Parts: sequence; structure tokens; C-alpha cells
Amino acid sequence: MASAADGDVGEALEQMRGLWPGVEDLSLNKLATSLGASEQALRLVISIFLGYPLALFYRHYLFYKDSYLIHLFHALTGLSIAYFNFGHHFYHSLLCIVLQFLILRLMGRTVTAIFTTLCFQMAYLLAGYYYTATGDYDIKWTMPHCVLTLKLIGLCIDYYDGGKDMNSLSPEQQKYALRGVPSLLEVAGFSYFYGAFLVGPQFSMNHYLKLVQGQLTDRPGKTPNSTIPALKRLSLGLVYLVGYTLLSPHITENYLLTEDYDHHPFWFRCMYMLIWGKFVLYKYVTCWLVTEGVCILSGLGFNGIENGNAKWDACANMKVWLFETTPRFTGTIASFNINTNAWVARYIFKRLKFLGSKELSQGLSLLFLALWHGLHSGYLICFQMEFLIVIVEKQAAKLIQESPTLSSLAAITALQPFYYLVQQTIHWLFMGYSMTAFCLFTWDKWLKVYRSVYFLGHVFFFSLLFILPYVHKAMVPRKEKLKKRE
Repeated sequence: MASAADGDVGEALEQMRGLWPGVEDLSLNKLATSLGASEQALRLVISIFLGYPLALFYRHYLFYKDSYLIHLFHALTGLSIAYFNFGHHFYHSLLCIVLQFLILRLMGRTVTAIFTTLCFQMAYLLAGYYYTATGDYDIKWTMPHCVLTLKLIGLCIDYYDGGKDMNSLSPEQQKYALRGVPSLLEVAGFSYFYGAFLVGPQFSMNHYLKLVQGQLTDRPGKTPNSTIPALKRLSLGLVYLVGYTLLSPHITENYLLTEDYDHHPFWFRCMYMLIWGKFVLYKYVTCWLVTEGVCILSGLGFNGIENGNAKWDACANMKVWLFETTPRFTGTIASFNINTNAWVARYIFKRLKFLGSKELSQGLSLLFLALWHGLHSGYLICFQMEFLIVIVEKQAAKLIQESPTLSSLAAITALQPFYYLVQQTIHWLFMGYSMTAFCLFTWDKWLKVYRSVYFLGHVFFFSLLFILPYVHKAMVPRKEKLKKRE
């Protein structure tokens, strides 16, 4: 469907054709087609990079200015970006922000407010998924809305914590607890901040207010000295963008569904899945690195001074070196979409401590993440695999650590490169296996691909899940077990 913005641009071009022949060639749709992308994707990319001139404007003209001007600037620029990308559908975000403000004011710092917020914001998001979902990945208003949903839920919980005795809160909760009562303009500025509205990262209202108050700078009284750190993240993001642009026509998830893929040998199908699984994540890495640069440039990325050096990783969503080198699934999880994972740990996993089971809390947290991503069955399968793989990986690490035979073998220096290669192969093969369901969405598609590789991931990890405890019992001496108990 064409958006209102599309209609306005089309009308303007129609009027200009008589004055400037060939001006229609400047349309975003034709430009996107020439680049081999969709118009929605091009609008998204333009909007993400637009954060840099907006951050520069903020630094030069609004830093240390009145708070209401900064909130207004953030709200209006964010609304403009929403309209540019989604036309009149920008009202979805505006409606949820206004209603969230009313929930805070009318219900106050209560459990009722948290329950209402959680139910309303998640129900609105899931309803959006239900009415707009297709069998493919579409860039629609629900994409930034999932980011907004977490922001508003986190805001409500922090507001609730702000009414408690500080001594009753954990150090982390004290850091994020919101003591003041936010105005509608503050909530709008926080929600629409141009550097994070579309694809994240997540940050707290307290951190945002520090930005507005001019506290997020390594040079008190002056704008932050963050240009070089921002350009470094931008440059790294551009490297991933170029890599993804060059490879995307040749390595696609659609090929997994073709007869040609099915007719190749089993080893080829596995290797293609491995390479695709690594490469498909680059589009997310690109977006997060570019937006992190915007946050750093504005000052939002400032994370204090350590050993005399400023840290700019407050909004880091990627640990690139760890992502590229870790041979473990837990390492990839720790390096990828960091702020969202931290949000879930802070507001879901740790709040479920009363259940008395880390595994149950982790399982429910992953279920929340799956639903937050969408209603497609592929999301549930992907996060189910993540849960299974993490459990098995912990069992394997424990076995190697406690078994004298295996720990001795693992310590052989000459074999380290071989171990690393085997781990990386297993790591990215089954990462690609999990991402297959995530990217193909519907059960008929991911089931077809899983059948083509004989459900290798499920067979491998479910087998290990049941076998490893017996191997541990056989290979770990009784005295080691008794020592551990003591």
C-alpha cells in the first residue's frame, strides 16, 4: 500500500515534470530499484544515516539549551522520520506514547500500572503483527513499534521503582529508578529520539534525561569529544553494509527453498546454511553500528571515564570482535543485540527470580522475546533452539572442565587450532539452522528446509541433552563430584 508520504511526493513530481523533464527519475522507488532494494528499505537506510546531521545540529545549536527545546527537537524529528517511513501510520506510536503517559499519571507508581502497561503495549504490538504480517520480512510501522514497546514498558517499571525505598532496590534498579514525574514532552522526546527510534538501541529515561541536562560529556561545560569514536562506528558499519550489499544477491534464504538446493549433496546443504547463517546477521550489525555512531555523536553513548579515558559504549548493540571470533553460542548471544538482551535480563529474567529456577526464568524470557519479535512460528522455533543449545553448551563445558581426561586433551596447545575450527563449524552451522526458522517465518517454509537437512540441529542437540549427563557420570571421578559438593 502506498503511504501518504508516497502520495505527496508523487503529486509533487507530477507537477514538476513539465518544468524539469526527467525529474521522475529522482523518485525513491526508481532509485531503490536501481540499487536492487525496496523503497521501504531505502527509506529506512536514509533515515538511519539522517541521524548524523541531526546529531550535529543538536551539538552545535541545542547542547546546554533549555530542556523543553531539546525534548521538542527530539519529538518532532522522530515524528518526521516516522512519517517519512510509514506515512499516516505514525499515529500508532503517538497513540501508545500518549496512553502510556496517561497510565503513569492516573495509576501512579503501582503494580497495576505495570500490569496494564505490559498487557496494553504487548497486545497493541501483537495486534499490529496480526493485521500486517505476511509471509515475508516487511518494513512496516511494527518494526520501530517493537523497539518503542520495550521502551515504554521499561519506563513504567523504572517509574514504579522510583517510588520505593532506595535501600530495598538492587544497585542496578537504583541506577534506573525514575524518581521524578515525567511530562508528556519528556516521554515523547525519550520515545522519538532520532538515533534510536527505528532500530534501537534501548536506553533508560534516566540516561536520556542526563543527555538533555548536558551531563553526558567527557568535557563538562562543552560538547562531548565524541566525533572520532562516532566516525569509527560509522566506518565499521559501512564496511558491513558494503559486504552485505555485495553478497546479498548471491546468498539468500530463498535459495534454501529451491529444488536446486535440495538436489545438492547433504554436505553442500549444510555448508550453505552455515555461510548464510553468518552472513544474514550482517544487515542487523550494519544498522546497529550506524545508529550507535549517531548515539555517540549526540553524547548518548557516553558511559563515564575509565582509567582517564572516556567510554562511549552506553548504546553499543554489538561487540564486533567477540561476534566475529567467538566459537561459542553464548559468546554470540553476548555480542549481538546487547541492549535488547540487557533489557530482557533486567526487566524480565531478574524479575522472575521468585520462581526459584534460572532455567524456567530463562525459558519464559525467551518466550517473551519470541512473541515480541512476532506471531510467526519461526520465532518460537528459533528461540527454542537457542534455549536448547545454551543448556547443552553449558553441560559440555562443565563436562570438559570436570573430567581430567577431557580437560587434559583440551589443554594441548598444538590442537587448539583444530578445536577452534571444529567449534566454529558447529557454532555457525547450528546458528544458521536456528536462523532458518527466524528468517523464513512460516512453518511450511522452515519445515521444508529442516526436512532437507534431516532435522540435524534438533537431532544433534536433543541427543546431547540426554547423553551428556551419562557421559559426565562416567568420565568425572567420584572424588571430583564430592569435592565440588563440599
